Amino acid sequence: MLPPIEEIETERIHAKDDKARKASRRSIDVDMNPMVDLAFLLLTFFMLATTFSKPQAMELLVPAKPDEEEAERETPVKESKTLSLVLREDKVVWYRGITDPATAELPYENGPLLDLLGSHNAEIDGLVVLVKPLPESNAENLVTVLDALNVSNVQRYALAEPSAFDLEFSEEDAVPVNNRENPVP
Repeated sequence: MLPPIEEIETERIHAKDDKARKASRRSIDVDMNPMVDLAFLLLTFFMLATTFSKPQAMELLVPAKPDEEEAERETPVKESKTLSLVLREDKVVWYRGITDPATAELPYENGPLLDLLGSHNAEIDGLVVLVKPLPESNAENLVTVLDALNVSNVQRYALAEPSAFDLEFSEEDAVPVNNRENPVP
């Protein structure tokens, strides 16, 4: 038979449960050193095994600024040996000489541009190409022309400021008075 409720010692029963629970819990001690070692080994491996991308840049050789005395002694370039390329937004305007030149237009495609540069480089000994980018042209157009100069094996070329004659091409409707469809090379 069951004893009456007043006689049951509830504190003693609960005390046994707490002690049993505390006794069954064990402290767990995890050593983190091997995990840290593994993390640093993996980090070191991936740093050493990874190849970083190398920056790609076009190499431009820029001459040093000459002294005033040396500038006077420089041999001027003959007009017959110059070829000017005026870079517009969508086309290249080219002409030979400086005084009263005849102009023509080319697209930025490599075929016509390479043909022009290759033929002039073959027939003119000591050809000097003046590349004159207008404000509306972009860097991609300049790189296309510089690549075409390198492929055509043109030895002497320079970036130049556009002259007043060249700036006439900047306006969309402006065409120089002396423009011919097929200028004589």
